[in-house]
Amino acid sequence: MKLSKVIAGVAISTAAITLLAGCGASKATKDQNVKEITVWAWDDTYNVPAVKEAAKVWGNKDVKVKVISMSQDQIVQKLNTDLASGSSAGLPNIVLTEDYRIQGYLKSYPDAFKDLTKIVKKDDFATYKFAVNSIGDKIYGVPFDSGVTGWFYRTDLLKQAGYTAADMNKMSWDQFIQVAKDVKSKTGKALISLDPSDLGMIRTIMQEDGKWYTGKDGKTVTIKGNDALKYGLQLEATLLKEGLADKVSGWTAGQQAVQSGAAASAVSGSWYSSTITAAKDLSGKWAVAPTPALPASLGGKAGQTYASNSGGAGWYVLKNVAGAKTAEDFLGKTFASNKELMGTLANKIGLVSTMKSAASTSVYQTPNEFYGGQKTLADFSKWMQVVPSVNYGDQTYAIESTMTGALQDVMKGKNIDTVLADYQKQVESQVANAK
Repeated sequence: MKLSKVIAGVAISTAAITLLAGCGASKATKDQNVKEITVWAWDDTYNVPAVKEAAKVWGNKDVKVKVISMSQDQIVQKLNTDLASGSSAGLPNIVLTEDYRIQGYLKSYPDAFKDLTKIVKKDDFATYKFAVNSIGDKIYGVPFDSGVTGWFYRTDLLKQAGYTAADMNKMSWDQFIQVAKDVKSKTGKALISLDPSDLGMIRTIMQEDGKWYTGKDGKTVTIKGNDALKYGLQLEATLLKEGLADKVSGWTAGQQAVQSGAAASAVSGSWYSSTITAAKDLSGKWAVAPTPALPASLGGKAGQTYASNSGGAGWYVLKNVAGAKTAEDFLGKTFASNKELMGTLANKIGLVSTMKSAASTSVYQTPNEFYGGQKTLADFSKWMQVVPSVNYGDQTYAIESTMTGALQDVMKGKNIDTVLADYQKQVESQVANAK
């Protein structure tokens, strides 16, 4: 990119940020007259009812909490448009933002989000969350749900394939292929479903190793020489090429695979439990094992189980919208500190909170009948404590849109080191053009 274009881009961004601050500054100071705060969130079965439940326990009878439900894509589109316009008129007081996206907003619009360091105590939440919701020493988001991963599996099908619960609780990724072969040969089912355009399992393996598509700074591209990425690509390519995975297209097809029994298991975030439990007729036939251990090539040890993460989000306050202080108070007395609320949400929506103290609530210690009496919430909470911290940067989804091509190349038999070297160059160019 030519220097003149870079300077012009910086000037435009700076002007937009200045305008955003100017338009909202006078409004944001008039909190005493605020009668309503608005929240943007997605998912009417999960995040939206969480806000409504928080409003009940807040205790401020003078201010209404209005939650506006829309899809995550709609939130992303509206947030991008409104922030870029330099006007705070269309923005909410609080917005739920996915962990993979927030760094892009915090870096592109540094004056748009309120510093929440005063209400968020690092010791109260899972450590890995602060690699994404912070800039320097300032914390801008209240951590919400954990995407801590687990291996959901059909106990009846795995038993038929020769595996016990004890076996499943000490698996490694090196053993994963053999388990898939045994399940296929003895039950006729696929071990998992995979969408070749979704690199979620590869992401899980990378974070388990403390790696990402970019380095610790969230900027430096680390495709070439990334052993965890290499291993994940090889694993997924093998599962697809050898017919050990049920190849699907799209999110819904993957859900149908596990609910119908076409796939005997799924490695996913704790939030995926709602998909599993939707198949009520399979109650008592599911369990959750820890994420498989890293292979020896990545430093894993025999019998050692690791933890990883997939997804998750946090709550953010728009600084220049009238009611910012009231919104901060709402988050401070609910999602940032109230463990009883987290327990209620665990019971009502299956939330696995990143608030450490939530694990001490009674619901976390309650056996889950659907999972054969397993204390799934307690297990997820335990695994969450050791999820490696990773800075996702601000280009995760853009990079993945390119990296799906790398998976296809590996499946075609191309040398994987050559593939990673090629995609290192492609992604470096992509990231440079995005600045």
